Amino acid sequence: MSCSLTRRLAWVTVSSSTTTPGSGPLTDAGPLSLCAREPHVPADRLVAEMVPPPRFDSVRFATYIPDPNQPSQTEAVTVLENFAAGLGGAHAVGDGRRGLFGFGRPRAPKTPAGPRGVYLDGGYGVGKTHLLASLWHATPAEPALKAFGTFVELTNLVGALGFQKTVQTLGGHRLLCIDEFELDDPGDTVLVSTLLGKLVESGVALAATSNTLPGKLGEGRFAAADFLREIQGLSAHFRALRIDGEDYRHRGLPEAPAPFTDEEVTKAAYATPGASLDDFPHLLEHLAKVHPSRYGALTDGLKAVCLTDVRPVPDQSTALRLVVLADRLYDREVPVLASGQPFDRLFSEEMLKGGYRKKYFRAISRLTALARDAKGLVDQ
Repeated sequence: MSCSLTRRLAWVTVSSSTTTPGSGPLTDAGPLSLCAREPHVPADRLVAEMVPPPRFDSVRFATYIPDPNQPSQTEAVTVLENFAAGLGGAHAVGDGRRGLFGFGRPRAPKTPAGPRGVYLDGGYGVGKTHLLASLWHATPAEPALKAFGTFVELTNLVGALGFQKTVQTLGGHRLLCIDEFELDDPGDTVLVSTLLGKLVESGVALAATSNTLPGKLGEGRFAAADFLREIQGLSAHFRALRIDGEDYRHRGLPEAPAPFTDEEVTKAAYATPGASLDDFPHLLEHLAKVHPSRYGALTDGLKAVCLTDVRPVPDQSTALRLVVLADRLYDREVPVLASGQPFDRLFSEEMLKGGYRKKYFRAISRLTALARDAKGLVDQ
Protein backbone atom coordinates (compact mmCIF):
# COMPACT_ATOMS: atom_id res chain seq x y z
CA MET A 1 0.00 0.00 0.00
CA SER A 2 1.42 3.41 -0.95
CA CYS A 3 2.20 6.11 1.58
CA SER A 4 -0.30 8.48 -0.07
CA LEU A 5 -3.10 5.91 0.22
CA THR A 6 -2.38 5.16 3.88
CA ARG A 7 -2.23 8.89 4.56
CA ARG A 8 -5.74 9.31 3.18
CA LEU A 9 -6.96 6.31 5.17
CA ALA A 10 -5.60 7.83 8.39
CA TRP A 11 -8.12 10.68 8.12
CA VAL A 12 -11.20 8.48 7.75
CA THR A 13 -13.67 8.80 10.64
CA VAL A 14 -13.20 5.98 13.15
CA SER A 15 -15.99 3.44 13.12
CA SER A 16 -18.09 2.92 16.24
CA SER A 17 -18.13 -0.83 15.61
CA THR A 18 -17.41 -2.94 18.68
CA THR A 19 -16.35 -6.00 16.73
CA THR A 20 -13.53 -7.84 18.46
CA PRO A 21 -10.21 -7.23 16.61
CA GLY A 22 -9.49 -9.98 14.14
CA SER A 23 -12.72 -11.84 14.76
CA GLY A 24 -15.13 -10.14 12.39
CA PRO A 25 -15.39 -8.04 9.22
CA LEU A 26 -12.99 -5.20 8.53
CA THR A 27 -13.71 -1.95 10.37
CA ASP A 28 -15.05 1.00 8.39
CA ALA A 29 -12.09 3.17 9.32
CA GLY A 30 -8.72 2.59 7.76
CA PRO A 31 -5.60 1.98 9.83
CA LEU A 32 -3.22 4.75 10.83
CA SER A 33 -0.05 5.52 8.89
CA LEU A 34 3.42 6.29 10.18
CA CYS A 35 4.07 8.05 6.88
CA ALA A 36 1.33 10.55 7.71
CA ARG A 37 2.95 11.58 10.98
CA GLU A 38 5.49 14.39 11.38
CA PRO A 39 5.60 14.91 15.14
CA HIS A 40 7.19 17.89 16.89
CA VAL A 41 8.45 17.25 20.42
CA PRO A 42 8.67 20.19 22.88
CA ALA A 43 11.56 20.41 25.31
CA ASP A 44 9.41 19.77 28.38
CA ARG A 45 8.35 16.42 26.94
CA LEU A 46 12.00 15.46 26.43
CA VAL A 47 12.62 16.12 30.12
CA ALA A 48 9.46 14.34 31.29
CA GLU A 49 10.30 11.24 29.24
CA MET A 50 13.70 10.75 30.89
CA VAL A 51 12.36 7.63 32.64
CA PRO A 52 12.55 3.92 31.75
CA PRO A 53 10.33 3.20 28.71
CA PRO A 54 7.07 1.23 29.08
CA ARG A 55 8.72 -2.13 28.39
CA PHE A 56 11.02 -1.60 31.36
CA ASP A 57 8.59 0.21 33.65
CA SER A 58 7.90 -2.85 35.79
CA VAL A 59 11.29 -4.57 35.66
CA ARG A 60 13.25 -5.05 38.85
CA PHE A 61 16.38 -6.92 39.89
CA ALA A 62 14.08 -9.68 41.17
CA THR A 63 12.58 -10.13 37.68
CA TYR A 64 15.96 -10.48 35.99
CA ILE A 65 16.49 -14.19 35.31
CA PRO A 66 20.23 -14.90 35.23
CA ASP A 67 21.46 -17.64 32.94
CA PRO A 68 22.73 -20.37 35.30
CA ASN A 69 25.63 -20.94 32.92
CA GLN A 70 26.72 -17.29 33.18
CA PRO A 71 27.78 -16.43 36.75
CA SER A 72 28.66 -12.88 35.68
CA GLN A 73 24.94 -12.16 35.36
CA THR A 74 24.24 -13.06 38.99
CA GLU A 75 27.28 -11.08 40.10
CA ALA A 76 26.09 -8.01 38.17
CA VAL A 77 22.75 -8.05 40.01
CA THR A 78 24.50 -8.15 43.39
CA VAL A 79 26.89 -5.33 42.52
CA LEU A 80 24.10 -3.12 41.15
CA GLU A 81 21.84 -3.74 44.15
CA ASN A 82 24.65 -2.59 46.44
CA PHE A 83 25.37 0.38 44.18
CA ALA A 84 21.72 1.48 44.32
CA ALA A 85 21.62 1.13 48.10
CA GLY A 86 24.71 3.30 48.37
CA LEU A 87 23.01 6.19 46.59
CA GLY A 88 20.52 6.77 49.39
CA GLY A 89 22.65 9.45 51.02
CA ALA A 90 23.35 11.51 47.90
CA HIS A 91 21.43 14.76 47.47
CA ALA A 92 19.75 14.27 50.82
CA VAL A 93 18.99 17.97 51.23
CA GLY A 94 15.77 19.44 49.87
CA ASP A 95 12.40 17.87 49.34
CA GLY A 96 13.06 16.68 45.81
CA ARG A 97 10.60 19.10 44.19
CA ARG A 98 11.98 21.04 41.27
CA GLY A 99 11.00 23.19 38.36
CA LEU A 100 11.49 22.11 34.77
CA PHE A 101 15.02 23.45 34.53
CA GLY A 102 16.11 22.82 38.11
CA PHE A 103 16.15 26.44 39.30
CA GLY A 104 15.89 27.05 43.04
CA ARG A 105 17.46 23.73 44.00
CA PRO A 106 20.20 23.70 46.65
CA ARG A 107 23.64 23.02 45.30
CA ALA A 108 24.45 19.34 45.29
CA PRO A 109 27.26 18.01 47.44
CA LYS A 110 30.62 17.30 45.90
CA THR A 111 31.25 13.82 44.59
CA PRO A 112 32.29 11.33 47.28
CA ALA A 113 35.56 9.50 46.84
CA GLY A 114 35.54 6.27 44.87
CA PRO A 115 33.61 5.12 41.78
CA ARG A 116 30.29 6.89 41.34
CA GLY A 117 29.43 5.16 38.11
CA VAL A 118 28.94 1.71 36.62
CA TYR A 119 29.34 0.61 33.03
CA LEU A 120 27.48 -2.53 31.93
CA ASP A 121 29.66 -4.35 29.44
CA GLY A 122 28.26 -7.15 27.30
CA GLY A 123 26.68 -8.19 24.00
CA TYR A 124 23.14 -7.53 22.85
CA GLY A 125 20.32 -9.42 24.51
CA VAL A 126 22.07 -10.17 27.83
CA GLY A 127 19.69 -7.86 29.70
CA LYS A 128 21.80 -4.71 30.11
CA THR A 129 18.80 -2.40 29.67
CA HIS A 130 16.77 -4.51 32.10
CA LEU A 131 19.52 -4.14 34.70
CA LEU A 132 19.97 -0.43 33.98
CA ALA A 133 16.24 0.19 34.44
CA SER A 134 16.24 -1.97 37.59
CA LEU A 135 19.00 0.24 38.99
CA TRP A 136 16.86 3.31 38.28
CA HIS A 137 13.88 1.76 40.07
CA ALA A 138 15.97 0.54 43.02
CA THR A 139 17.72 3.84 43.68
CA PRO A 140 16.09 5.37 46.79
CA ALA A 141 14.97 8.69 45.36
CA GLU A 142 11.85 10.27 43.93
CA PRO A 143 11.46 9.90 40.14
CA ALA A 144 12.16 13.64 39.75
CA LEU A 145 15.66 13.00 41.12
CA LYS A 146 16.50 10.23 38.65
CA ALA A 147 16.88 10.31 34.86
CA PHE A 148 16.97 7.47 32.32
CA GLY A 149 17.47 7.79 28.59
CA THR A 150 19.45 6.71 25.59
CA PHE A 151 22.53 8.59 24.45
CA VAL A 152 20.51 10.00 21.54
CA GLU A 153 17.81 11.26 23.90
CA LEU A 154 20.43 12.92 26.09
CA THR A 155 22.05 14.73 23.16
CA ASN A 156 18.59 15.81 22.00
CA LEU A 157 17.96 17.24 25.46
CA VAL A 158 21.16 19.28 25.24
CA GLY A 159 20.10 20.51 21.81
CA ALA A 160 16.67 21.52 23.07
CA LEU A 161 17.69 23.15 26.37
CA GLY A 162 21.25 24.22 25.74
CA PHE A 163 24.28 22.95 27.64
CA GLN A 164 24.00 25.09 30.78
CA LYS A 165 20.27 24.49 31.29
CA THR A 166 20.83 20.76 30.84
CA VAL A 167 23.46 20.88 33.58
CA GLN A 168 21.01 22.79 35.79
CA THR A 169 18.19 20.36 34.98
CA LEU A 170 20.14 17.19 35.75
CA GLY A 171 22.62 18.55 38.29
CA GLY A 172 20.35 17.96 41.28
CA HIS A 173 19.73 14.31 40.42
CA ARG A 174 21.02 11.33 42.35
CA LEU A 175 21.35 9.13 39.27
CA LEU A 176 21.61 9.45 35.50
CA CYS A 177 21.28 6.25 33.45
CA ILE A 178 22.45 6.36 29.82
CA ASP A 179 21.52 3.41 27.62
CA GLU A 180 23.49 2.71 24.43
CA PHE A 181 26.21 5.33 24.76
CA GLU A 182 27.04 6.12 21.12
CA LEU A 183 30.79 5.75 20.84
CA ASP A 184 30.63 6.04 17.05
CA ASP A 185 29.91 9.80 17.06
CA PRO A 186 33.08 11.63 18.20
CA GLY A 187 31.43 15.07 18.38
CA ASP A 188 28.48 13.98 20.48
CA THR A 189 30.75 11.79 22.63
CA VAL A 190 32.87 14.81 23.57
CA LEU A 191 29.72 16.85 24.25
CA VAL A 192 28.18 14.26 26.54
CA SER A 193 31.54 13.52 28.16
CA THR A 194 31.82 17.19 29.10
CA LEU A 195 28.25 17.18 30.37
CA LEU A 196 28.89 14.12 32.52
CA GLY A 197 31.98 15.79 33.96
CA LYS A 198 29.83 18.71 35.14
CA LEU A 199 27.24 16.33 36.60
CA VAL A 200 29.88 14.29 38.43
CA GLU A 201 31.13 17.52 40.01
CA SER A 202 27.57 18.08 41.24
CA GLY A 203 27.46 14.66 42.86
CA VAL A 204 25.34 12.84 40.28
CA ALA A 205 25.92 9.08 40.09
CA LEU A 206 26.19 7.62 36.58
CA ALA A 207 25.36 4.31 34.94
CA ALA A 208 25.75 3.44 31.27
CA THR A 209 25.80 0.83 28.56
CA SER A 210 27.40 1.46 25.19
CA ASN A 211 27.92 0.38 21.61
CA THR A 212 31.28 -0.34 20.03
CA LEU A 213 33.18 2.04 17.78
CA PRO A 214 33.17 1.56 13.99
CA GLY A 215 35.76 -1.03 13.03
CA LYS A 216 35.83 -2.55 16.52
CA LEU A 217 34.36 -5.95 15.83
CA GLY A 218 35.08 -7.37 19.27
CA GLU A 219 32.45 -7.16 21.94
CA GLY A 220 32.73 -7.35 25.70
CA ARG A 221 36.03 -6.07 27.00
CA PHE A 222 36.77 -4.21 23.76
CA ALA A 223 33.58 -2.23 24.35
CA ALA A 224 34.62 -1.46 27.93
CA ALA A 225 38.05 -0.23 26.83
CA ASP A 226 36.49 1.95 24.13
CA PHE A 227 33.97 3.43 26.54
CA LEU A 228 36.48 4.24 29.27
CA ARG A 229 38.83 5.85 26.74
CA GLU A 230 36.15 7.93 25.03
CA ILE A 231 34.81 9.43 28.25
CA GLN A 232 38.36 10.64 28.89
CA GLY A 233 38.83 12.02 32.41
CA LEU A 234 35.67 10.32 33.72
CA SER A 235 36.97 6.77 33.51
CA ALA A 236 38.05 6.76 37.16
CA HIS A 237 34.42 7.26 38.16
CA PHE A 238 33.24 4.05 36.47
CA ARG A 239 33.41 0.42 37.44
CA ALA A 240 33.01 -1.88 34.45
CA LEU A 241 30.70 -4.86 34.98
CA ARG A 242 31.15 -7.69 32.51
CA ILE A 243 27.87 -9.47 31.64
CA ASP A 244 28.34 -12.61 29.54
CA GLY A 245 25.60 -14.59 27.87
CA GLU A 246 23.45 -15.23 24.83
CA ASP A 247 20.53 -13.13 23.61
CA TYR A 248 17.78 -13.84 26.17
CA ARG A 249 15.05 -12.96 23.67
CA HIS A 250 15.78 -16.18 21.81
CA ARG A 251 16.78 -18.38 24.74
CA GLY A 252 14.55 -21.43 24.57
CA LEU A 253 12.01 -19.74 22.29
CA PRO A 254 10.72 -21.01 18.94
CA GLU A 255 11.96 -19.54 15.70
CA ALA A 256 10.46 -16.24 14.65
CA PRO A 257 7.27 -16.60 12.60
CA ALA A 258 7.72 -16.43 8.85
CA PRO A 259 6.48 -13.25 7.15
CA PHE A 260 2.81 -13.19 6.25
CA THR A 261 1.23 -12.26 2.92
CA ASP A 262 0.32 -8.69 2.01
CA GLU A 263 -3.35 -9.66 2.24
CA GLU A 264 -2.99 -11.11 5.75
CA VAL A 265 -1.09 -8.06 7.00
CA THR A 266 -3.58 -5.63 5.46
CA LYS A 267 -6.60 -7.49 6.85
CA ALA A 268 -5.06 -7.57 10.33
CA ALA A 269 -4.29 -3.83 10.15
CA TYR A 270 -7.91 -3.01 9.32
CA ALA A 271 -9.24 -5.36 11.99
CA THR A 272 -6.99 -4.06 14.79
CA PRO A 273 -7.95 -0.71 16.34
CA GLY A 274 -4.90 1.50 16.74
CA ALA A 275 -2.82 -0.35 14.15
CA SER A 276 -0.79 1.37 11.46
CA LEU A 277 -0.29 0.12 7.92
CA ASP A 278 2.59 1.22 5.71
CA ASP A 279 4.54 0.05 2.72
CA PHE A 280 8.04 -0.62 4.05
CA PRO A 281 10.04 1.19 1.33
CA HIS A 282 7.82 4.27 1.70
CA LEU A 283 8.26 4.16 5.47
CA LEU A 284 12.04 4.14 5.08
CA GLU A 285 11.77 7.23 2.88
CA HIS A 286 9.59 8.94 5.49
CA LEU A 287 12.04 8.20 8.32
CA ALA A 288 14.62 10.30 6.50
CA LYS A 289 12.31 13.32 6.93
CA VAL A 290 11.80 12.88 10.69
CA HIS A 291 14.60 13.44 13.20
CA PRO A 292 15.32 10.24 15.16
CA SER A 293 14.62 12.12 18.40
CA ARG A 294 10.97 12.15 17.29
CA TYR A 295 10.63 8.45 16.54
CA GLY A 296 9.13 7.85 19.96
CA ALA A 297 6.44 10.44 19.29
CA LEU A 298 6.00 8.88 15.85
CA THR A 299 4.72 5.74 17.55
CA ASP A 300 2.40 7.47 20.05
CA GLY A 301 -0.86 5.59 20.56
CA LEU A 302 -0.03 2.71 18.24
CA LYS A 303 -1.27 -0.75 19.21
CA ALA A 304 0.48 -2.54 16.33
CA VAL A 305 2.66 -1.74 13.33
CA CYS A 306 1.80 -3.53 10.08
CA LEU A 307 4.31 -3.43 7.23
CA THR A 308 4.04 -4.73 3.68
CA ASP A 309 6.88 -5.50 1.27
CA VAL A 310 9.69 -5.66 3.82
CA ARG A 311 12.99 -5.84 1.98
CA PRO A 312 16.71 -5.29 2.73
CA VAL A 313 17.58 -1.69 3.55
CA PRO A 314 19.48 0.06 0.74
CA ASP A 315 22.23 1.87 2.66
CA GLN A 316 23.77 2.41 6.05
CA SER A 317 22.09 5.74 6.82
CA THR A 318 18.69 4.16 6.27
CA ALA A 319 19.73 1.14 8.32
CA LEU A 320 20.72 3.28 11.30
CA ARG A 321 17.39 5.14 11.21
CA LEU A 322 15.57 1.80 11.18
CA VAL A 323 17.58 0.71 14.23
CA VAL A 324 16.29 3.73 16.17
CA LEU A 325 12.69 3.01 15.15
CA ALA A 326 13.08 -0.64 16.16
CA ASP A 327 14.36 0.47 19.57
CA ARG A 328 11.41 2.80 20.13
CA LEU A 329 8.89 0.13 19.07
CA TYR A 330 10.55 -2.42 21.35
CA ASP A 331 10.61 0.02 24.28
CA ARG A 332 6.88 0.61 23.84
CA GLU A 333 6.04 -3.07 23.26
CA VAL A 334 4.38 -2.40 19.90
CA PRO A 335 4.02 -5.68 17.95
CA VAL A 336 5.19 -5.65 14.32
CA LEU A 337 3.36 -7.70 11.66
CA ALA A 338 5.09 -7.87 8.30
CA SER A 339 5.07 -9.34 4.81
CA GLY A 340 8.02 -9.66 2.47
CA GLN A 341 11.49 -10.65 3.64
CA PRO A 342 12.13 -11.91 7.19
CA PHE A 343 13.78 -9.49 9.58
CA ASP A 344 17.08 -11.37 9.65
CA ARG A 345 17.57 -10.34 6.01
CA LEU A 346 17.16 -6.60 6.57
CA PHE A 347 20.89 -5.88 6.67
CA SER A 348 23.53 -6.94 4.18
CA GLU A 349 26.44 -9.20 5.08
CA GLU A 350 28.73 -6.19 4.74
CA MET A 351 26.67 -4.28 7.31
CA LEU A 352 26.63 -7.22 9.69
CA LYS A 353 30.42 -7.39 9.57
CA GLY A 354 31.00 -3.65 9.90
CA GLY A 355 31.41 -1.27 12.79
CA TYR A 356 27.68 -0.95 13.47
CA ARG A 357 27.09 -4.68 13.63
CA LYS A 358 25.96 -4.65 17.28
CA LYS A 359 23.22 -2.17 16.44
CA TYR A 360 22.00 -4.24 13.52
CA PHE A 361 21.97 -7.49 15.46
CA ARG A 362 20.10 -5.75 18.27
CA ALA A 363 17.52 -4.48 15.78
CA ILE A 364 17.07 -7.96 14.30
CA SER A 365 16.70 -9.44 17.77
CA ARG A 366 14.13 -6.87 18.87
CA LEU A 367 12.10 -6.92 15.66
CA THR A 368 12.02 -10.72 15.82
CA ALA A 369 10.63 -10.54 19.35
CA LEU A 370 7.99 -8.02 18.21
CA ALA A 371 7.09 -10.27 15.26
CA ARG A 372 6.35 -13.07 17.72
CA ASP A 373 4.12 -10.69 19.66
CA ALA A 374 2.23 -9.81 16.47
CA LYS A 375 1.51 -13.37 15.37
CA GLY A 376 -1.78 -13.41 17.27
CA LEU A 377 -3.14 -10.55 15.15
CA VAL A 378 -3.46 -12.99 12.26
CA ASP A 379 -4.40 -16.07 14.29
CA GLN A 380 -7.44 -14.44 15.93
